[in-house]
Amino acid sequence: MTKYTVHYFNIKGRGEIVRLMLVAAGVDFEDNRVQGDDWPKLKPTMPTGQMPVLEVDGKKYSQSLAIARYLAKEFGLCGKSNIEQLQVDQVVETVSDLLTEMIKPVFEKDAAKKAEMSKKLNEETIPRVLGVLQNFLEGNGGEYFVGSKTTLADIFFMDIVSRLVEKESKVLDKFPKLAANLKKTQSLPKIEAYLAKRPKTDL
Repeated sequence: MTKYTVHYFNIKGRGEIVRLMLVAAGVDFEDNRVQGDDWPKLKPTMPTGQMPVLEVDGKKYSQSLAIARYLAKEFGLCGKSNIEQLQVDQVVETVSDLLTEMIKPVFEKDAAKKAEMSKKLNEETIPRVLGVLQNFLEGNGGEYFVGSKTTLADIFFMDIVSRLVEKESKVLDKFPKLAANLKKTQSLPKIEAYLAKRPKTDL
């Protein structure tokens, strides 16, 4: 039986999608939530000197979306054909771009720049990207992003956009199909159980 260990900090960050894919697949895994003080000694043991890392039977692999795609293929969450995999990746890369923009203001030290970046994010970037994502969803009938069941696309969308909803509950008011998709994924029994017990973190 394959042994999986997720190495990441005690935050959602870029590592939560790895945890969520394993949860959705119903696979047991060790969730190694690394504390900040322990990171310097662990860093040299990681393939790229970064986390998240997925350890599979003792061998470590880096890059969150590469890992997520591997897990999607392993557990039937990647689409049924090459074109469906392309559609999944289209959503995943769009959501990843959004996450990159969401992270930028968090680490900005200058208060004025931080405020300006946050304003642009909330008033321009988020509505624009959500519009694109709703078009993707509607193009597939409006229930799932790809095909007729949950894929990595739905799970990654839920992972990242639920963080926006936590900060601003009305962010999806103009995007009802996205809101319904989010709720559907959050309500999957394995994911719902995990979300109820996972540690509360700001990032």
